[in-house]
Amino acid sequence: MARLWAVIKREYLERVRTKWFIFSTVFTPLLFGGITLLPMWLASKSIDTANIAHITILDASGVGLGKRVQLALGGGVMSNDTSSTQIIVLDTAQLAAAESATTQAVIRRETRGYLVLGPHILDATETRYAGRNATSFPDLGRIAAAVRQGVLATRLEQAGIDAERVASLTSTKPIELDAEQIGDRGREGKGGIVKYIFAFSLAFLLYMSIFIYGQNVLRGVLEEKQTRVAEVVVSSVPTDTLLAGKVLGVGAVGITQQILWVIGSLLVLRLREPIMRALKIPSADFSLPSISPWVLALLLLFFVLGFMLYSALFAAVGSMVNSDQEAQQAQQPVTLLLVATAILIQPVLLNPATKLAVISSIFPFSAPILMPLRLSLGSVPWTEVAASLVSMLVMIAFAIWLASRIYRTGLLMYGKRPSFGEVARWLRRS
Repeated sequence: MARLWAVIKREYLERVRTKWFIFSTVFTPLLFGGITLLPMWLASKSIDTANIAHITILDASGVGLGKRVQLALGGGVMSNDTSSTQIIVLDTAQLAAAESATTQAVIRRETRGYLVLGPHILDATETRYAGRNATSFPDLGRIAAAVRQGVLATRLEQAGIDAERVASLTSTKPIELDAEQIGDRGREGKGGIVKYIFAFSLAFLLYMSIFIYGQNVLRGVLEEKQTRVAEVVVSSVPTDTLLAGKVLGVGAVGITQQILWVIGSLLVLRLREPIMRALKIPSADFSLPSISPWVLALLLLFFVLGFMLYSALFAAVGSMVNSDQEAQQAQQPVTLLLVATAILIQPVLLNPATKLAVISSIFPFSAPILMPLRLSLGSVPWTEVAASLVSMLVMIAFAIWLASRIYRTGLLMYGKRPSFGEVARWLRRS
């Protein structure tokens, strides 16, 4: 036990004392805070100049639809001025020449773009827009909404409804949908974009942490082989103890950094409002979703188990290779398991109750990331959580058994990288 503790202490202190550990621990919460605030600050600076209504409407509808679209655009986000929108009323034969002339006006920056309202716009399902902001999805969405509102108003008026009544029916403000999660035990609080962002951030953090610290185990084993330190260490410490000490020591570093990241993120979140006021960013209602101590303990447990699983595999890879180039190739099967899990984050995030989400969150190689993702989105049946834990424990036991036998022989093997047949002989011999 004393030897195991000595290895754990060495692996832990060797890493937490480095400048890169201190830098990444401090910088990561600041980076996430900057990623959150920077888009909001840029958006607040661009509101006054993003005049979406500064376009030209080529109205060949024959029903005055251009005027309704102009009013729907309203002169931009912060104004009801319609003077910036130019309407050119024409017939179908004049459209081609008008588009060419307006294209030149866009090139000369006299207008941002032009919208074509054809003669069959009331029956058509699409229209055309060309401009400098044709790649801006928010702008295109606002223009499409204005056309849709204008078409609806025109259709209602043609159906015999009073013009003022049409205006009151079609001039509505955007509706905000307040979503609330309901699970097996009833109401679980607000859902929506906040839980989505939190769950995605958690899954990404777990993915990066398991990958980075698994790589650290591989690098540590490879470094000991290259410097021949392993020959000295193995003479006084059993290989199983050395492997366990490496995994537990590097895992303790990961847990330490995770805790410090959480504390730093909470501090950044607390300082968010003063920073937003200082930068004159409009305040937004944002708060972290409530997490029970039980779920928090499960999140930590899944990180620890996931780290143990992948660290054992990375340690086995590190003991089989002799150089960084060989390590890059040999670790690809293990890396692909993590990459495949990352690919599944988005579909599970969009619908955490599908068969794909359930199966992938129980599968041992993806469970360390996808089960915490589902837990952070809402309640998960305890049977699925238990199945996930059992599958991981079984796979961890097998991975440690496999890694310890490869590690025992491969740590002192030098020269060319062993083949699969040679590794199989190591396992039989051990």
